[in-house]
Amino acid sequence: MANIIVIGIAGGSGSGKTTLMKNLIARFGDDVTVLSHDNYYRPFDELSMEDRKAVNYDHPDAFDTEMMFEHLKLLKAGKAIECPIYDYTTYSRLSETTRIEPRKVILVEGILIFENKPLCSQMDIKIFVDTDADVRLIRRIRRDVAKRGRSLESVLNQYLSTVKPMHEQFVEPSKKNADLVVLEGGKNLVALEMIIDRIQRHIDDEEGN
Repeated sequence: MANIIVIGIAGGSGSGKTTLMKNLIARFGDDVTVLSHDNYYRPFDELSMEDRKAVNYDHPDAFDTEMMFEHLKLLKAGKAIECPIYDYTTYSRLSETTRIEPRKVILVEGILIFENKPLCSQMDIKIFVDTDADVRLIRRIRRDVAKRGRSLESVLNQYLSTVKPMHEQFVEPSKKNADLVVLEGGKNLVALEMIIDRIQRHIDDEEGN
């Protein structure tokens, strides 16, 4: 394949990473493929359901980042991958996978992707979405209750016990690895236009070669 550009999009839970990605996908369509760190949670099949619930899913060790790293290298080499699918209701992976094809633009997203140096080394542009903690918490509550079947109490307990401390220990420090810090994610239209322009120039340059 022609040269592929890999764009990492990191930031705290509820920071607006998804909104930024949706804007980029809406603009570039079939030229974009997405690799999400959340799909690479370890399955922990050896644990009981209660023990799975007790796992700190906001710690880097909860992810099989090595698999994600290998998958990203395959995509950059022009090869399709079979991406795992994580089931938030069972705290494990589904038996089926999703086939992801390489595209001109690969978006890699997740709260902890800039914490991992080997994974960072595979990215051409690293964008950190920075949003106020109160806003991120409200968004997380809305998402986890509506889309992941969690109770309000469980979401708040998880936020106080793992999300907030892990953000302070791992996510926030990883911001120093970013090339660009975007305030308010996809709602920052100035930053969005800059990112779109950079991607478009890459696509135009490759098509011109």
